[in-house]
Amino acid sequence: MSTEDQSFEQDPTTPSQVTVDPTGSEPPAESGSEAEATSSAADPADAAAADQQSLARELESLRAEHESLKGQYMRMAADFDNFRKRAQRDQEDQRLQVTCSTLTEILPVVDNFDRARQQLNPQGEEAQALHRSYQNLYKQLVDVFKQLGVAPMRVEGEAFDPNLHEAVMREPSDEHPEDVVTAELQRGYQLEGRVLRHALVKVSMGPGPAATAVDGESA
Repeated sequence: MSTEDQSFEQDPTTPSQVTVDPTGSEPPAESGSEAEATSSAADPADAAAADQQSLARELESLRAEHESLKGQYMRMAADFDNFRKRAQRDQEDQRLQVTCSTLTEILPVVDNFDRARQQLNPQGEEAQALHRSYQNLYKQLVDVFKQLGVAPMRVEGEAFDPNLHEAVMREPSDEHPEDVVTAELQRGYQLEGRVLRHALVKVSMGPGPAATAVDGESA
């Protein structure tokens, strides 16, 4: 065997031996993967925080819109309630005006019945029967007025009130002090606190000059 053959047999592993450097390129590759993983983990957290902020802003906007709409609704409800009450008052006032206008036209008829009742004094049986029928009609008319809320004024002996009375005459009186109603010339009527017709009255001026002079002499 030659020397070359022996050398070949003594180093059979020379072509297959590979030296591995522990500080090669593989570790840097692994470090890059870890950075990408860290970045990927941080992005969802930032996105969630951004979504929360967006939802908070949207919620605040919806709350402000809700308060605005609630305020508009409350104002509309108050306006409608005021309109309803005003419409009811206007309707009631209109009803009273129509009623007053109608009853004012009927009052002279009531006056005529009342005058006839006071002046007539039937003597015969037939006249008395007619008078009773006449009085029944008058009573029915008065009852209708009462049902409608019409009330006659009682003025004699009361202090003169221009809101209720219309003074036709003023005369001295030893029985009544000044500005007191002494007689009713035409009956006044009220409807639910509203003057339907003023009462025509005579008003006292107090004691006359003669009475005053007598009082002065006595003093």
